Amino acid sequence: MKKSIIIFTLCMGIQTLAAQEVLTPETLWKLGRVSPLGISKEGKNILYKVSIPSVEENKSNSKTFSIPVNGGTATEITDTKELLVDKNLSPDGKYKLSNKEVKVEKINGKDVHPDLKKSDVQIYNGLNYRHWDTWNEGSYNHVGFSEVDKEKSFVDIMKDEPFDSPQKPFGGDEDYVWSKDGKSIIYVCKKKSGTAYAVSTNTDLYEYNLETKTTTNLTENNLGYDTHPTISPNGELSWLQMKRDGYEADINDIIVRFKGMDMNLTANWDGTVDSFTWSSDGKKIYYLAPVDGTKQLFEVNFPGLNRIAITVRQITSGDFDVTDIVGFSGDKVIVGRTDMNHAKEIYSYDFKKKTWLQITKVNNETYNKLALPKFEKRYVTTTDGKKMLVWVILPPNFDASKKYPTLLYCQGGPQSALSQSYSFRWNFSLMASQGYVVVAPNRRGMPGHGVAWNEQISKDWGGQVMDDYLSAIDDVSKENYVDKNRLGAVGASYGGYSVFYLAGIHNKRFKSFISHCGVFNLESMYGTTEEVFFTDWDLAGPYWDKTNALAQKTYSQFNPIKNVTKWDTPILIIQGGKDYRVPIGQGQEAFQAAQLQGVKSRFIYFPEENHWVLKPQNAMVWQREFFGWLKETL
Repeated sequence: MKKSIIIFTLCMGIQTLAAQEVLTPETLWKLGRVSPLGISKEGKNILYKVSIPSVEENKSNSKTFSIPVNGGTATEITDTKELLVDKNLSPDGKYKLSNKEVKVEKINGKDVHPDLKKSDVQIYNGLNYRHWDTWNEGSYNHVGFSEVDKEKSFVDIMKDEPFDSPQKPFGGDEDYVWSKDGKSIIYVCKKKSGTAYAVSTNTDLYEYNLETKTTTNLTENNLGYDTHPTISPNGELSWLQMKRDGYEADINDIIVRFKGMDMNLTANWDGTVDSFTWSSDGKKIYYLAPVDGTKQLFEVNFPGLNRIAITVRQITSGDFDVTDIVGFSGDKVIVGRTDMNHAKEIYSYDFKKKTWLQITKVNNETYNKLALPKFEKRYVTTTDGKKMLVWVILPPNFDASKKYPTLLYCQGGPQSALSQSYSFRWNFSLMASQGYVVVAPNRRGMPGHGVAWNEQISKDWGGQVMDDYLSAIDDVSKENYVDKNRLGAVGASYGGYSVFYLAGIHNKRFKSFISHCGVFNLESMYGTTEEVFFTDWDLAGPYWDKTNALAQKTYSQFNPIKNVTKWDTPILIIQGGKDYRVPIGQGQEAFQAAQLQGVKSRFIYFPEENHWVLKPQNAMVWQREFFGWLKETL
């Protein structure tokens, strides 16, 4: 009996110790990354891919699985071709849509001057000479179709056009679709070249008729983004639309073309749509959108010409993000879901019972061993009297009687949602697990709090939003568990800009800064970034236009270089060599300014990374340097 008690006690002790493990960078980069592929044709199984990074091999390996829609045992499969409905297959089954990169223009010196084959020159007559992380060498993505199983029969429906479809750098086959009758192909394209391309967001939907071989612009009257063409079960064309040219973060609305009339289903809803899908009967559209620091599932009805009011309804709620709409099974919708402590898994949501069921459990075994942080919602009053949502993430086994170093997290975008997402670099659960309280404000510019809140940041980068940051950290710093002598501020992209700007105005609040790919000099940023429409909109135009009072205010008052003489705090600066969105000079200028003024600083350069850090070993270096700097300076 005593022996049994001893064994039981030892086992319980081992389990308790195991439960006290915390998330580390090494563990984070062993987690499986779930990508839903769809529901099988017969509707009984969910197909999904799991990608697992290998730090040792410096690459990711993936496997594909099938699991019953109601949960159960997953089975590894090798081919999904016969299991999933192929949206790229024509309705009659004869042709398949695809895209290829096609050489259209002569850019390289050896192409222009054939006798100089060893030259490595590139010749440009306009902007768009580089984009995201790639130089333009005259090749473009083109949509086309082939006879089934005859790839060499590819018919390029954009022959000789110097335009991309899918759109670079991130477009995929969501940029094209067959019409309901299969007689035409609808695709997304920005038919602008060079400088005109770089200053515009005006993508349109084009329809190519297979019989006449002619192309028609279906959205010529709209000057902003037209994307994600989708055909309803009843044959209507639907898509996402932004109205204003040059404004990449404009409101995204759902448009349906019905009997020659364009119907905006979300025109009277105060938000912006991420993605959408039709119900099987064509009477409703389900869509994802940010709301109150999360991303949730919404529903809007499609009335056709009936005198029925268009009604938007939020379906799900809670402290999590709904990330994908995979499909439907009876009274259930299959989705991807994350929260700050858990990477994406696949869930089902029962519309009638309003209950959730976790289907995949790829990372459950790992998480069950960890003591996880706690995240809390907090509402802070801003300097202009508004209520701002602030996420506060507390370390595992949090003890309110202790004092913790605290990080202000500055989100990028600048108009991207700060929600219950799960990042493999800026991971709040990981930061908190290393002993830091994390303060993550939904400051001005965040979607999910109404359009006015979302838009206020444009042309006001160093204005109210900076007060929002300071309001958040000052409010949370009133808590006894915050060590006010050990505050840091960290962020990337616009968040990196925020760090550079705060470094000159923080009045001794912070003891350490980390800026990743941050904008440091607004003038050189305007002169070297590739998507000029972004700086035109957000900075109000070029720095040389002395007649533009708003632009002059931006470059004089909101430029971090104007306050660089006030820098007095250690700063870590990280930069990617292939980042053409926030080019390398931004990080170099900041580091040089810090070094020449005697400010403790470090420069970490990733020559082959872009605006992100994607290679596993580089990612591990990033994590170690990030936390090493904090340990050294906080």
